[in-house]
Amino acid sequence: MAFQDLLALVQDATNKVTALAWALFLFTWSLGWTLRGSPIPIGKLKRMGGSLVEDSVWAAFWLAVGSTVFNLIVYLVNLVTGG
Repeated sequence: MAFQDLLALVQDATNKVTALAWALFLFTWSLGWTLRGSPIPIGKLKRMGGSLVEDSVWAAFWLAVGSTVFNLIVYLVNLVTGG
């Protein structure tokens, strides 16, 4: 029973961190597009906005891959342990 409690604790913590990471992705992506599309005539600021958008999309990709791998591991552990 203790193993299932540990698994639930790790899964709950991972879900919370993943939700926080998705929120950070949405904030960074929105900020990047806001800076890139702003009417401010500062080229460096617009390039920084484009860089934020690109970085946030890569972060979302790796976050999705990591979440998928973790959920696959949890699924396999549940299959093996019968949980």
